[in-house]
Amino acid sequence: MTGTRRVTITEGNVIIRETQLGRNVRYFGFVNLYECAIGDDTKIGTFVEVQKNSTIGRRCKIGSHSFICEGVRIGDDVFIGHGVMFINDRNPHAILDGKPIVDEWTLEETIVEDGASIGSNATIMCGIRIGKDAMVGAGAVVTRDVLPNTTVVGNPARLLERRPGTHR
Repeated sequence: MTGTRRVTITEGNVIIRETQLGRNVRYFGFVNLYECAIGDDTKIGTFVEVQKNSTIGRRCKIGSHSFICEGVRIGDDVFIGHGVMFINDRNPHAILDGKPIVDEWTLEETIVEDGASIGSNATIMCGIRIGKDAMVGAGAVVTRDVLPNTTVVGNPARLLERRPGTHR
């Protein structure tokens, strides 16, 4: 990422720790960004958390109340609506053999390619790819890959339409 700087900021209700911020990144109150990378000209809404080892590309818009967990890779020009939730462990547990789980989990990366749009309150399962210029409808639960230039809706998400070309 060009023009990035690694910063640690604590300003009242904003916590940014060891994060690589690009130029002109805008963020609002109650954000928690740590050990992640945010590209140039990206806007991050209120009450957003972006966890370590996640990346958000350039010119993205991340709506309020969204959760981008470890292992999520978001390309350039991506829209993430309000309250979008990403998941990074297919089989989460609080305890294993009667003991609290600390580090015993399996990270599965999720990729959101350039130009994709994810509607408000969608849930994105781990280990999938959302293709270039794909669109995920509001409230969808995405459990498998979404092809480029397609729209998916519902729970589980299913194909609504295939679109030619690109929106950019």
